[in-house]
Amino acid sequence: MKQLILVIEDIPEMSSLISLYLQKADMQTEIAGSAEEGLEALKKQLPDLIILDLNLPGMSGFDFLKRIRQEYTATIPVIIVSARDADEDVIKGLDIGADEFVTKPFSPRVLVARVEATLRRQAETTAAAEASYSFGPYALLLNSCVLKKGSEKIPLSTKEYEVLEYFTRNEGKTLNPEKIYGDVWKAQYGDVTAVAVYVQRLRRKIEADPSNPVYLKTVFGLGYVFDPKGSAPVIRQE
Repeated sequence: MKQLILVIEDIPEMSSLISLYLQKADMQTEIAGSAEEGLEALKKQLPDLIILDLNLPGMSGFDFLKRIRQEYTATIPVIIVSARDADEDVIKGLDIGADEFVTKPFSPRVLVARVEATLRRQAETTAAAEASYSFGPYALLLNSCVLKKGSEKIPLSTKEYEVLEYFTRNEGKTLNPEKIYGDVWKAQYGDVTAVAVYVQRLRRKIEADPSNPVYLKTVFGLGYVFDPKGSAPVIRQE
């Protein structure tokens, strides 16, 4: 699967140029015109790397970077691309958590080379220190919040990952929807039917036959149970 790069840039011509060169390098791109749009994109799917402008409408690039470093356990590489080249801006960006700082104007080919180098370093670091949970042909990478089937990366939204990780931490336990909702959504009240929705989404991604699941089973009348061996029978309420 192609690596996903999130480009957060409010100048359409610039974001299109960056996206074009990244796609030529066999990467997939998503463009956000503001930090707020970038945050919405992260809720749907975590990218492999973020290219971030600083001077954005609304929330600044600095504030966006602070927020994702606080809220996401995954260490997503971030390359700042900005016309702001003062030493204090560079130092601040790197101190907050940026991996690279590229000043405008820049060569698109050089930017792509830096993206590729950053992704290689990230992969090497992840491989050396990654904690993982395995079930069937799958590996859930707990540091980078990624699900893989062999070398294939299975796309998960942030909430899909959180639900799956919760099940893996409670393997073999029968969990009712209310408890799952309270623990994962961190809310005492809300739409508990969201649990069933996310269970179905996960089954479509990890089960050979989602209508006859072997990992994420329904315990009729009680809730759900996660079986990493894919062998436990469905438990029925007598």
